[in-house]
Amino acid sequence: MATQESGIQSEHPSLVRALTQGVVLEQTPGHIHIAFDRPRRVLSSAVLNGGFCQASHYVNMRVPKRCPLALEDPVKTLERYCHDRGWAEATVGMMTAASMKSLRVVHEKLAGESLAVIVTTGLDNARRAGDPAEFSTLMVVPDKVGTINMVILTSANLTDEAMVEMVIVATEAKAAALQNLGVISPVSGELATGTGTDAIAIVAGDRGENNTQPIRFTGKHTLIGERVAQLVMAALKSSINGSSETAC
Repeated sequence: MATQESGIQSEHPSLVRALTQGVVLEQTPGHIHIAFDRPRRVLSSAVLNGGFCQASHYVNMRVPKRCPLALEDPVKTLERYCHDRGWAEATVGMMTAASMKSLRVVHEKLAGESLAVIVTTGLDNARRAGDPAEFSTLMVVPDKVGTINMVILTSANLTDEAMVEMVIVATEAKAAALQNLGVISPVSGELATGTGTDAIAIVAGDRGENNTQPIRFTGKHTLIGERVAQLVMAALKSSINGSSETAC
């Protein structure tokens, strides 16, 4: 299979580096920042500019485990953070209490298109889907720390429905990785499937490096679905096992 020729590459980015063509990743103790050379289509569960949007930046902002900003709207906190750093264009923003040392970047070429998974991992907030909730009302802002923040980045042109399907595959892969590693929910004592505050972003190309037609399917029967799942599991395994500061 062509994807095996270059193999999977795992790295610990330092400062600023090119991730793929037109994509630059910056790592600091306070954030992970990804800049795109042109606006990209993004589907995410991010605090800032979640849902579908066109974005020129992505940021994963670190907050203290006991955050003095907890009483402020997280959107305002992220907007101010982006403004102070001169990121004027639309930014997709997430928050985490996890150490930036937990960052893992895993990428490969797939049928001429680039595919990358970027994760930071904190597990203090591990939960199994269906565990009893801490809140009994619908309108709450969870304040628990320990989060798995994940970005799936590809140059391939994906339809909206393909981006949604990729969220499903990546989420299943995350759950499988945590189960393989024996991560336990402190609430139920059963195998965790994630944390209580996980976030994900899918970043797609607008035309693909090969100017191909939009990809409509990204599920488990497809090559891209297989590779996304494998990269997610590789990135999470490395992140969870490779840093003493991961479980923050």
